[in-house]
Amino acid sequence: MEAPRLAHTMGSPTSPCEEVIKNLSLEAIQLCDRDGNKSQDSGIAEMEELPVPHNIKISNITCDSFKICWEMDSKSKDRITHYFIDLNKKENKNSNKFKHKDVPTKLVAKAVPLPMTVRGHWFLSPRTEYTVAVQTASKQVDGDYVVSEWSEIIEFCTADYSKVHLTQLLEKAEVIAGRMLKLSVFYRNQHKEYFDYIREHHGNAMQPSVKDNSGSHGSPISGKLEGIFFSCNTEFNTGKPPQDSPYGRYRYEIAAEKLFNPNTNLYFGDFYCMYTAYHYVILVIAPVGSPGDEFCKQRLPQLNIKDNKFLTCDEEDGVMVYHHAQDVILEVIYTDPVDLSLGTVAEITGHQLMSLSTANAKKDPSCKTCNISVGR
Repeated sequence: MEAPRLAHTMGSPTSPCEEVIKNLSLEAIQLCDRDGNKSQDSGIAEMEELPVPHNIKISNITCDSFKICWEMDSKSKDRITHYFIDLNKKENKNSNKFKHKDVPTKLVAKAVPLPMTVRGHWFLSPRTEYTVAVQTASKQVDGDYVVSEWSEIIEFCTADYSKVHLTQLLEKAEVIAGRMLKLSVFYRNQHKEYFDYIREHHGNAMQPSVKDNSGSHGSPISGKLEGIFFSCNTEFNTGKPPQDSPYGRYRYEIAAEKLFNPNTNLYFGDFYCMYTAYHYVILVIAPVGSPGDEFCKQRLPQLNIKDNKFLTCDEEDGVMVYHHAQDVILEVIYTDPVDLSLGTVAEITGHQLMSLSTANAKKDPSCKTCNISVGR
């Protein structure tokens, strides 16, 4: 496919980049700066009578796609052959810091009935603010374009991962989960001051708090789901929780059946790593019918508590038996308050390994094990 010709004053044209918007043929050209609504495409002729897009609407937004439509005056509308679409991350709209001058970043779509679906051509990231502007254009017989002025600049934000995307992450996590080991307790490490504060200000009950932004950028639980973090991994040789922790020297332990039982639902929340060899899986345990359960039902893949690759709860000879995956580090979020009287608090004997902390940790976007083929 032939790339649109740029002005001679702009040097050699960049390499063509062919994409598909819905079933449209696309051509890529070098990015042209926007200055208000005026086109700055030096050497691409302007034609005043080409209508300028206005009243732009963005709809059907996902983590890596959106629909766009606009209104146009009828004057010279039949001359339009293409749409120029310029998309930028909002924080970079006045800077080309991450864009090399020879990298084609603006797309040209053949004019079709609106709305038009734009899907992933700029490697759209989930939960990210973007700006978009549009020109109408008419391709000439010599390959050059005449263009309208730029439209107004519209801002929008992409969505979180959908259940479909999370299921893709789930399937990748299942591949490396490893064999299952027995566990008997969930535990939560904090500083002594944390537990003192719970006793004094919260009537001895740990309260759910909003999950931080660690893990996948598109995870729908980050910054939204309220819960209490617990761990459940055990040491291979002892079958007990490890003595080291990055979160504090005091540990609350509670029998597994107090949090995880047939009256709770289990959900898959995320799968990520932090530029390390080991991977983390976030699971959510929610009492059936609780606000946390309703939140998760709408957003997360639900797991069978008796049969999944990460954390199971089943009855054997009248006793509840629990297992966890050996080869991933499980982070469990419990969505209801937990009274300290249901377990015990004691000081651990190991080290506080801050390097293992996942607080607001950023996911490695280059890891082939824990990334899916949508925006990071």
